[in-house]
Amino acid sequence: MARQNIYDDEAFFDRFKTLRGNAINFNDCIEHPIITSMLPDVRGKDILDIGCGMGQHAKQYADMGARSVLGIDISEKMLDFARKHHATQNITYQRLAMEDIAELDGRFDLITSSLAFDYAEDLGELMAGIGNRMREDGKLVFSMSHPMATAWDGTYDRYTRSESGERLYANIGNYFAEGRRVVKWVVVEAYEFYHRTLASIIHAITEAGLVIEDCQESRVSEELRNQYPDLFGGTIHRPDFIFFRCRKGL
Repeated sequence: MARQNIYDDEAFFDRFKTLRGNAINFNDCIEHPIITSMLPDVRGKDILDIGCGMGQHAKQYADMGARSVLGIDISEKMLDFARKHHATQNITYQRLAMEDIAELDGRFDLITSSLAFDYAEDLGELMAGIGNRMREDGKLVFSMSHPMATAWDGTYDRYTRSESGERLYANIGNYFAEGRRVVKWVVVEAYEFYHRTLASIIHAITEAGLVIEDCQESRVSEELRNQYPDLFGGTIHRPDFIFFRCRKGL
């Protein structure tokens, strides 16, 4: 499977780090509260965080009482940041592509991933690998971009707007044309991700022998939209993220 490592591009990483450093951003205001609310009790658990990025989630799990946390990521720049800013004695960071988790030893009580599965070319194969790394009573909690968000193919603006600039509705293109998409994002002209339908996501999960316990779509309060209309104004038209909590089937 193809492996994307855009986060080791220096210009992209520096810009991304600046965006994440803002107090108001999509990750901290929208994604993080929802995925945290879906976690099981992590106390005393062995946890694998796939696509751990800068290590915020790994550090959170350690602070919540996890016995051990292994964070894997393909980006050395991300891992360097995590080791410097989000390290504790029970966190290990390892450079490893998510497609290669079969190389890991042992199994985990909880596997998590925050917005990393957008880069997986074969989600079914990834889910099967995750299932093999879960203990019998293990859980998988992950977020990824919502299919309504990845259905935007970059041909047109993300939103159709009124003459005054108000977002009227979100634009999507070729929803049923699954696969690799390339758009302009942050500072790169060719940002790659994979679009798949909601049905395809569900099939990838269930065909790996996992049972969906909970599914949520990102929602933004009217208060937050009104307070930061330039950033969150479009969230009334479509969800940006989708979240799942799964367990191994019997």
